[in-house]
Amino acid sequence: MAAANDDLKAKIRTIADFPKPGIMFRDITTLLLDPQGLASTVERMVAAVDGEVDLVAGIEARGFLFAAAIAVPLGAGVLLIRKDGKLPGATIAEDYALEYGTDRITMHEDALVPGQRVLLIDDLIATGGTARAAIRLLRKAGAEVTHAQFVVDLPELGGADALRGDGIAVSSLVAFEGH
Repeated sequence: MAAANDDLKAKIRTIADFPKPGIMFRDITTLLLDPQGLASTVERMVAAVDGEVDLVAGIEARGFLFAAAIAVPLGAGVLLIRKDGKLPGATIAEDYALEYGTDRITMHEDALVPGQRVLLIDDLIATGGTARAAIRLLRKAGAEVTHAQFVVDLPELGGADALRGDGIAVSSLVAFEGH
């Protein structure tokens, strides 16, 4: 599918050595600034949805943008997956490993009804640590999560394959070699 989305890939700029030397940062802000590129991204992600969806879960922060835009044509609600300490009220949490240390994501404990079908969305999948933690969190709350979508995949970092190993169907619009 990547060849079909070369128009979108061309709208994503690469910034070398950010946030540290050796990293090729895939910056989607240039895609977001392009009205046609943004509209096409959302349309293509909506078209890739397979089955009924009750909620679209977006991972902070850029995942929120796509989750909201995708939820509207699907007639679904939006569930926010946030960093620890950002949501008011009672939350449930999931820890996950970083390169050095751990981090935590949360959601409201009443954000979903057990059995609801949830589509996970984020802008980019790299190692998959955050996405895998989000899926564990959603499943802990009783969600049925079978699919995750991303605008960008960095396949060499193995995140999409890790999600597939967890039983999640993964789709992305574009892939970039390297990291």
